[in-house]
Amino acid sequence: MNDTEAKKTLTGRDLINIGIYSAIYFVVVMAFAMTGLIPIFLMLLSSMVALFGAIPFMLFLTKVKKPGMILIMSAIMGILMFLTGMTWMPIPVSVITGIIAELVYKSGNYQSLSKAVITCGVFPLWAVGNYLPLFLQRDAYFATRQDYGKEYADAVMRMTPNWMIIVLLVGTFICGIIGGFIGKAMLKKHFKKAGIA
Repeated sequence: MNDTEAKKTLTGRDLINIGIYSAIYFVVVMAFAMTGLIPIFLMLLSSMVALFGAIPFMLFLTKVKKPGMILIMSAIMGILMFLTGMTWMPIPVSVITGIIAELVYKSGNYQSLSKAVITCGVFPLWAVGNYLPLFLQRDAYFATRQDYGKEYADAVMRMTPNWMIIVLLVGTFICGIIGGFIGKAMLKKHFKKAGIA
């Protein structure tokens, strides 16, 4: 293996970083997921995850120097959603958004702070995959949530006309960007140490 290939190969340390930051990010996700018992907060979930998850994610980006790290973390989020009771839909969405986020950050050679902020906007789009059953399998989705009651189901249905998926995508992206700027300000020293400018 030559030096160029070695630089692109994920090491045990890289995988440990992925695991640590995935766990931290997942804690943020689950903290806000609990608010989903209130219909309006269910609709704000992906945006809140994007905003508040951006700080640990920006710290994670200071560790990213090789292709694949962002994609793996994104795929882990999709898999964890499936394992915690969501449908399979977040998994392919997380892979697609993970690839896009990976390409955005890679386009800055993993050293651009502006690309890191944009990556913060793209990465949390995986969370919108959680909403797809609401739009594509509406009856089946509410059939698995009968314990929430008819009032809850009616409220969520009123909030989710088909065009709402676009609002969720845009809102999540914007909140991720805002979170990225907050993370950038809070973690300025970490970025300098990592050689990101």
